[in-house]
Amino acid sequence: MPILQRINPCLWFDYQAEEAAKFYTGIFPNSRIGQVAYYSEAGREHHGKEPGSVLTVAFELDGQSFVALNGGPVFTFNEAVSLMVCCDSQAEIDHYWDRLSAGGPVEAQMCGWLKDRFGLSWQIVPRHLGEMVADPDPVRATRTMQAVFTMKKLDMAALERAHAGS
Repeated sequence: MPILQRINPCLWFDYQAEEAAKFYTGIFPNSRIGQVAYYSEAGREHHGKEPGSVLTVAFELDGQSFVALNGGPVFTFNEAVSLMVCCDSQAEIDHYWDRLSAGGPVEAQMCGWLKDRFGLSWQIVPRHLGEMVADPDPVRATRTMQAVFTMKKLDMAALERAHAGS
């Protein structure tokens, strides 16, 4: 069972919490499924779930703790919350982009964002992108942001060239 951190993201799914946790832990290193809790008869008049069906799945992605909840169709994911994956190479960007896009339907979005088959938004970005767009030289920062806005999956070399002005 993962050791829960002080603050843990809880991801609300309709009924796919366990499927999503297995999908995500298959993508990231140092990841695992932890404790699975099940609905009981208690509160059935509120939750409407079948006793014995999955309530929550605790899991870790690269050491970060999460909880997936089967809460029903009341709420769905939107872009107001996303998970950012900071990558050290184009190979990592390609790996996470391709793996999180698997099993569609998925939606590639601008600026390195994608929405996976569960509707969860991810940002797959170079680790140093924040430094480039916050460069104290506004010309370099602007060139970098202009390049970002032309891309869906980010091209690290193209962003570095834009930042350098070459």
